[in-house]
Amino acid sequence: MSSLDKMWISFASMGFMMISMGLIYVSRNKINNRVLKFILATLAYILLIGGFLSMIYIVFSGPAGSS
Repeated sequence: MSSLDKMWISFASMGFMMISMGLIYVSRNKINNRVLKFILATLAYILLIGGFLSMIYIVFSGPAGSS
């Protein structure tokens, strides 16, 4: 995988983490419907875990090889 691909994956994972932060805030403070709260919180935690795992992959895969 090239360095440019790793850069885009890291941007996507940071975006997932930012979106999950916003969704958690909305689900805890702005929504009163319990079903919608649960759906938003579940989506937020899925995005958070996905962002975390992709960032772990990027960090531990090391620098790109010489191409």
